[in-house]
Amino acid sequence: MESLLQDLNFTHLYGVFLAILILILSIHVWFKSGSSRKLKTPPEVAGAWPVIGHLPMLAKSQHPHRTFASMADEYGPIFTVRVGLFPVVVVNSSEVAKECWTKHDLALASRPRLLATEVMGYNNAFFGFSPYGQYWREVRKLANMELLSNRRIESLVNPIVASVTDVAIKELHKLWTEKKNESGHILIDLKQWFASLCLNIVIQVVAGKGYYSGIATVDEEEERRCHHALREFLHYLGVFTVADALPFLRRLDLGGHEKTMRGIAKDLDSILSGWLEEHKRNSESSSEKRGHRDFMDVMLSTINDKEMGGYDADTIIKATCLAMISGGTDTTMGTLTWAVSLLLNNLHILKKTQEELDTQIGKQRYVNESDVANLGYVFAIVKETLRLHPPGPLGVPHESIQDCEINGHYVPKGTRFMFNIWKIQNDPRTWPEPMEFKPERFLSSHKDVEVKDRNFEFLPFGGGRRICPGMSFGLQFVHSMLARFLHAFEISTLDNLPVDMSETFGITIEKATPLKVMLTPRLPDEVYEFA
Repeated sequence: MESLLQDLNFTHLYGVFLAILILILSIHVWFKSGSSRKLKTPPEVAGAWPVIGHLPMLAKSQHPHRTFASMADEYGPIFTVRVGLFPVVVVNSSEVAKECWTKHDLALASRPRLLATEVMGYNNAFFGFSPYGQYWREVRKLANMELLSNRRIESLVNPIVASVTDVAIKELHKLWTEKKNESGHILIDLKQWFASLCLNIVIQVVAGKGYYSGIATVDEEEERRCHHALREFLHYLGVFTVADALPFLRRLDLGGHEKTMRGIAKDLDSILSGWLEEHKRNSESSSEKRGHRDFMDVMLSTINDKEMGGYDADTIIKATCLAMISGGTDTTMGTLTWAVSLLLNNLHILKKTQEELDTQIGKQRYVNESDVANLGYVFAIVKETLRLHPPGPLGVPHESIQDCEINGHYVPKGTRFMFNIWKIQNDPRTWPEPMEFKPERFLSSHKDVEVKDRNFEFLPFGGGRRICPGMSFGLQFVHSMLARFLHAFEISTLDNLPVDMSETFGITIEKATPLKVMLTPRLPDEVYEFA
């Protein structure tokens, strides 16, 4: 009996303790939620429709980053729009961006699940768009340590960029000798030339496939198929679908986007699978060849058939290669195109650039890779181009994985975020005469501003732990190609007319029209012949 009473007393005390614990936790949750309710969510833009939110308003905007910038002037540096069923917080100031990417970096580290990255990105294995978690952390580590390290860039990327660009310049000079007009010029679409060159370089780096020359060659049919599939992929990656705003309408496939994406995914997987099988067959190649491994070689030896996050090794390799190709083509081509367009509209800056090139290199040889680090004015031009025309003016969307308080506002878990990089980089408080092309600012008042620093006034590659891992790769790519091209050719526009600077909006901002340029060599013929 005594034992039974002791057991009952223990049970009673345990029950009381449990009740007190539940009461304390309930009070804590109530207090926390009450505190949250005292905070208002970021102000919502007027004019939202039931269910579809601000979609009609945004559909009319050809340049959402500029539309959001105007809204910020009215609603403040942080506000909310509703994109279908989803609230989207738009950040428009460096101060709020700093708070997000320091104090709340982990809370905002995820990505929303979008139709394009599910269908074409191997069910979100495409790591730049992957939700935050163990898979993303492991692939990010692989990318940083094995693919995009300084050692890999110096040993693999830089030599390919240099050799392929030099061959392309040599071919362009040959075209000039065959097609020049009476005034000694040829007319080319420089936007298209940069696009083809960038894609060829990135494919060599990633998969060892060369279309100009070098590591491997492919027939014209494979080249055409590969280029077409990748261009379609990059286009549809930036397409906003109805299903992304109103998931319950996905089955209807309004606009036929999902059907098209599935066709693109099938074509891309066929290409990537072919490359991967070829690499597997050649994995026992000589040590000399292994010394010049491309990204696919590196991943095969590093991943070694292990799974990550439920994805098999082949899927991880193909998805990561696709991420590298997509991240290194449109952004690079766009930056080069905008840089040359800005120079053609500011001929005094173009002249100063070529004076630097002639002083550092002369006219008796091509640019060497060791020369590029000494071209401070070229570096400043690239920075100023990225400031005025960031590759992704709204970045890649984020999604909060927990409740947080930002700039005095309550933001619940599951909220989507956009960072208006274009607005931040054109803030007159930081950038005097922000709409003017002034590379000199990066040699004087802003000489210490670097994209790699924790600097929240200049964010062309985003910020926080989801910052673009290919920054160094992309910057060295652009510096080298721009220097080589401007050193090799004199350029002008037809009838010396200004370049049309209109934009097209997508996942990246591109020049809406071709960049038609009159071109003539700057160097002696023998320099091109012996390149």
